[in-house]
Amino acid sequence: MSESESSSKPGRGTGTAFEVLKVFLVLGCTSFGGPIAHLGYFREEFVARRKWLEEQVYADLVALCQFTPGPASSKVGIGIGLSRAGLPGALAAWVGFTTPSVLALILFAFGVDAFAKDLNAGWLHGLKVVAVAVVAQAVWGMARNLTPDAQRFSLAVGASVIAMLFPTALGQVAAILAGAVVGILWLGAKVDDTHVDMGISLGKTAGTLCLVLFFALLIGLPILGAVYPGQWLALFDSFYRSGSLVFGGGHVVLPLLQSEVVPPGWVSNDAFLAGYGAAQAVPGPLFTFAAYLGFIMGPEPHGWAGAALCTAAIFLPAFLLTIGVLPFWDDLRRFRAVRAALVGVNAAVVGLLLAALYYPVWTSAIKAPPDFALGLAAFALLVFWKTPPWLVVILSAVAGWGLQRILH
Repeated sequence: MSESESSSKPGRGTGTAFEVLKVFLVLGCTSFGGPIAHLGYFREEFVARRKWLEEQVYADLVALCQFTPGPASSKVGIGIGLSRAGLPGALAAWVGFTTPSVLALILFAFGVDAFAKDLNAGWLHGLKVVAVAVVAQAVWGMARNLTPDAQRFSLAVGASVIAMLFPTALGQVAAILAGAVVGILWLGAKVDDTHVDMGISLGKTAGTLCLVLFFALLIGLPILGAVYPGQWLALFDSFYRSGSLVFGGGHVVLPLLQSEVVPPGWVSNDAFLAGYGAAQAVPGPLFTFAAYLGFIMGPEPHGWAGAALCTAAIFLPAFLLTIGVLPFWDDLRRFRAVRAALVGVNAAVVGLLLAALYYPVWTSAIKAPPDFALGLAAFALLVFWKTPPWLVVILSAVAGWGLQRILH
């Protein structure tokens, strides 16, 4: 297949922002289980089912988003939207995936105490169990495509070991870098010379402007806040910085947010911890916890204005980095050495997914034989019966509620 043929495949750059919004809105309502599970949902929806992206393109996009700070699953979603329908598609993907959990957490802000008492409800445990099935499905599918031989499977196992021995964001980055080195040195023969275009229509000028703006805000906001002190600017600076400097996803950003909002007295520690518990129960990205914090903020802005400001600030770095890097990333992927590195990186990403399948996904959900049985049933529905993920999520929540009633 020629490069021109691969570039013109249906699915990339041929959609509309409204189409992207509809799909991501459903995912935003049903994607429970955290960023690793989200990557599983995305792969099933956009690679296996809708075929908007080839497996290679999706894996390369995931690898890139693991390298840069911010919410990995949101960045992957933005990249998919950008590939499908340009900048409007990127915005539509973010709005669709983020809005349901933003609204849910704002509702929790009205009655979080009542909800906090119900964090051990059976239906919630069912949602944790279905995340095991979703991640297992992602590992299953990606391993078959990205680690089809002994060398790459061994590399995936090695990356998994590194991630479990060093369960930090630095451990993940080290595993990916090791995969890149191994790919360059020993996996050059595995490179497919066919370049699969990511379908990014955005030019390098726009990408450069986004990267310049990212660093300008990161450096300039604290300076601006010192010159023009005010709560609006201080709040935007705190949440923008939190979204810019965190590797490893939502769970890593929470301690940073706590240090930003609790010591100044903006949010009480009890309210922070109650909201943290509620954030575990909603679908979509965990970074939407910023909406809850902005809503319950003591000093103004708070309420809806505070929620909007904090949400925009914490996700803006993900937008600027993803849109800024992707035009250059698509060109870099054309070089044989880079493609060889990506062969190793993609195998390492499978290993990271495998490690995450065990901890924290499996260990937080599979506590007893009935949990394993429910997870196995959900896995069978997803992989062999091709049941839509949103329906499996609903069925698992109902089954979790039923098991709690029967066993307790």
